[in-house]
Amino acid sequence: MRRLKLIWDFRGPAAHKTAEHHNIHLKEYVQIEKLENILTGFEVVNEFHAIAYLVVDEDKMKPLRDALKPHRGQVYQG
Repeated sequence: MRRLKLIWDFRGPAAHKTAEHHNIHLKEYVQIEKLENILTGFEVVNEFHAIAYLVVDEDKMKPLRDALKPHRGQVYQG
């Protein structure tokens, strides 16, 4: 099964801290909703751009996308 990475972009001098904080909320959501087989995390792209992400099976993506409103998505390579 294909996995998708839902991505939230954060830009500016506080991007890293904002993405790190958003990841905390993603983890809380996964725990509250009792979701399984979900990866969350954050990455620093450069000094002024960071992302928070959630990786999910493709068949479970639509309800999560609609509830969480990511900025973009891509096929997960990992």
